[in-house]
Amino acid sequence: MIEIICSGLGGQGVLVAGMILADIGMEEGKNVSWYPSYGFEMRGGAANCEIKIDDGDLPSPFVIEADIVYTMSEKAIDTYENKIKKGGLLLVNSSLVSDDRTYRDDIRVVKIPATDIAGELNNPRGTNIVMLGALAEAAEQYDAEHVRAGIDHYFSKSGKNDPKNELC
Repeated sequence: MIEIICSGLGGQGVLVAGMILADIGMEEGKNVSWYPSYGFEMRGGAANCEIKIDDGDLPSPFVIEADIVYTMSEKAIDTYENKIKKGGLLLVNSSLVSDDRTYRDDIRVVKIPATDIAGELNNPRGTNIVMLGALAEAAEQYDAEHVRAGIDHYFSKSGKNDPKNELC
């Protein structure tokens, strides 16, 4: 089983990122749960989702020990770093997180200046896609081509496939 938490602020696309990961799992024929949580604010309030993917049954949608935590804000790290299992992966949008922040020493931390990269690509709404690309490179459970195909598949179902996502 793989357990993932995507977290940040409303408007950053963390729920969409989680839905893409869930969709990738479903396309592989796996059992998937996607459990969102967000504040009352449309933008700027806390937003997160917990994703579980497995060949077997999923007795609960709640993540107890995450393999991967994908964070888009400092507050998200504060909230979820302690839920990562030993040896797990923390992805950090370093464009929005202080350089002098310290992290647990029993996890792997990958810092991606995702907001900056998306801006350079003229795709500021693609920050979540940049982070998914980083996840694909850093997480042993994924590879870049598989995630890219999953992103295209997810957006093509709604007719919203953005060619700019290819750049991310």
